Amino acid sequence: MTGAVGSRTSARSRRVASTTGTGWLRWRDLDLLLLAAVVLLGVLGCLLVWSATVHRDDLTGGDPKAFLAKQIVNLGIGVGLMVVVAATDHRWVRILAPVGYGLAVVGLVLVLVMGTTINGSRSWLMLGGLSLQPSELAKLAVVVGMALVVAERSEGRWRDRVGTVDVLLMLAVAALPAALILAQPDLGTMLVLSATIFGVIAASGAHRRWLVVLAGSGVLVAVLAVSSGFLEQYQVDRFLAFTDPGRDPRGAGYNVEQARIAVGNGGLFGQGLFDGSQTGSGFVPEQHTDFVFTVAGEELGLVGAGFLILLLGVVLWRALLIAARTDDVFGRIAAAGIACWFGFQAFQNIGMCVGIMPVTGVPLPFVSYGGSSMFAGMLAIGLLQNIHLRTLTAPASRMQPAKRVLVRG
Repeated sequence: MTGAVGSRTSARSRRVASTTGTGWLRWRDLDLLLLAAVVLLGVLGCLLVWSATVHRDDLTGGDPKAFLAKQIVNLGIGVGLMVVVAATDHRWVRILAPVGYGLAVVGLVLVLVMGTTINGSRSWLMLGGLSLQPSELAKLAVVVGMALVVAERSEGRWRDRVGTVDVLLMLAVAALPAALILAQPDLGTMLVLSATIFGVIAASGAHRRWLVVLAGSGVLVAVLAVSSGFLEQYQVDRFLAFTDPGRDPRGAGYNVEQARIAVGNGGLFGQGLFDGSQTGSGFVPEQHTDFVFTVAGEELGLVGAGFLILLLGVVLWRALLIAARTDDVFGRIAAAGIACWFGFQAFQNIGMCVGIMPVTGVPLPFVSYGGSSMFAGMLAIGLLQNIHLRTLTAPASRMQPAKRVLVRG
């Protein structure tokens, strides 16, 4: 028995040494399941984007591989960003977190000043031939900022829950980006951000009354936004079309109807990649971005679409497992927040493609075409890997089930 314990301790020491001794990450120390799931999602996304655009000369300008090439570049840059964040010393991650938050806020302000309006939302910065959506990067900035607030105030104090001041500070960190996103107005991103903020506060150990207050406030704000005329008419029409897609099949309900037809066409095994009838005819709007899941449903069928959902489930599982295993307050809350972000955004995107959620225009993580979403997602995966590596290099005495280092309100 003693020999077995000694062997495990020795193996543990070698692993710690291999991770810390070179100053650079080793592939075998990464969460390989998480890495494999994300890479497979990215590759599958490239194929689906290619299929959605290969017959669309109006989008590609006659080059059937134009969007495929761009998405491969987006994926490559994203993987590079992931590796850089994963290999960065965790202390620098925390030091640079406020800088990232500040840059995200500056980007959101610039959008309102000099941004480009697309699909009714002023959410894009045009930089030469490139487009950037700062609200995608703001999601990660809010998660990291809120986690840093709790970590800085709670580490070294052994209490049960975060207090009132901690919750208010977290909400203050989230409030500025949220207000700027709402001003665009980007309702889809705002919904994802709201769910993420709720998840971060829940993961921080806040008292349940805060969760009730936040949920009630969210419902109240939604009702006021609709009744006061704050929302644009097309946004109201989208919600009405969600409740009854048949009421305006050529207008607000068109996207929902065509998306459901495409997914239904797939059957069990699909019509075959590049052979989808709805996809090839271009009936589904924004099919390479917001409605890319309909390509999977039609051309890969229930089996292929189910495999895509399974990969997303693996990402969520590994993120939550990383959050559960670490005894670092910042890492635990950040990992849980990232899981909430990915989970709700994937549910919202797939839900609007099958008619169980309103159309709000959010990308499917790692699958939809676009650089901003890909870069933000890969930066988040890099942070998850960084937290995972930090857990590996923690002293053996800290690898016991962690007590929650939080503050009661």
